[in-house]
Amino acid sequence: MKVAVVGATGLVGTQMIRVLEERNFPVTEFIPVASEKSIGKKVSFKGKDYAIVGMQDAIDMKPRIAIFSAGGGTSKTWAPRFAEVGTTVVDNSSAWRMEPNIKLVVPEVNAHVLEKTDKIIANPNCSTIQMVVALVGMHKAYKVSRIVVSTYQSVTGTGKKAVDQLMNERKGTPGEMAYPHKIDLNALPHIDVFLDNGYTKEEMKMVNETRKIMEDDSIRVTATTVRIPVIGGHSESINVEFEKEFELTDVRRILASTPGVVVMDDPKNNVYPMPILSHNRDEVFVGRLRRDETQPKTLNMWVVSDNLRKGAATNAIQIAEYLVQKKLV
Repeated sequence: MKVAVVGATGLVGTQMIRVLEERNFPVTEFIPVASEKSIGKKVSFKGKDYAIVGMQDAIDMKPRIAIFSAGGGTSKTWAPRFAEVGTTVVDNSSAWRMEPNIKLVVPEVNAHVLEKTDKIIANPNCSTIQMVVALVGMHKAYKVSRIVVSTYQSVTGTGKKAVDQLMNERKGTPGEMAYPHKIDLNALPHIDVFLDNGYTKEEMKMVNETRKIMEDDSIRVTATTVRIPVIGGHSESINVEFEKEFELTDVRRILASTPGVVVMDDPKNNVYPMPILSHNRDEVFVGRLRRDETQPKTLNMWVVSDNLRKGAATNAIQIAEYLVQKKLV
């Protein structure tokens, strides 16, 4: 089982290597891949150092699986070339997510769509992943009709440059800016670029990806995505309207039995999900469960997950695990 990690030196790539180790993925040959400036540098996997190789060298080694986190442009160029030699690519960028012939997968929700012929598989946006994991069980029980979601997203979602900006501002040190404004002690209602409809690209990702993953184009989704000065962990306020009526006791039972979900819902004892509790965890944490008292069949919930783990690296590795388990690679 030759496995390549493309973008091995980045924030997500580093987490991917860590998750492969932690979950004891059956790697027989590990191939770290990065840009030309990193070729020859060493990365550690399971206590052994490996030299980073370039794209073409990695392709020539014909890995069984290549897990990409190297940006959309890189993925568009190189993922098909890996696929041509028989490699199955799991890609973490936005490059392939909405391509009609490419599967967009969250294993707890729609792994069943995967087939042996899928040579490029898309990993969804981090904020979409945690939302659909929290909603999948209730969608089966009550059918989701409409979602209003506001996100509170950490700076690690942008990358190292954004983390450096936050820490520099906190210390009062000048430095390179990842954002058009200060992020420390601030909140930016601006993630990715603004589109002609007034929404950001991140907001429309949540709309379109949710429908594709949940295999239901009738779901109405509207989103506002906000960047906050938190190092890791995305939070979401979700207002979800169902077609059928629900009981809160049943909602809690469904969530507690949903794979990958941890219910933290005891507000009287100050127990609710927070990003600080999600660090280095793979679960999606759900709490603040309550009815929307302004209209029927509608639930309010608060959902938190580590955006570098379940929101990126862990979800990609779980896709790879499913492929191996089902003998699809």
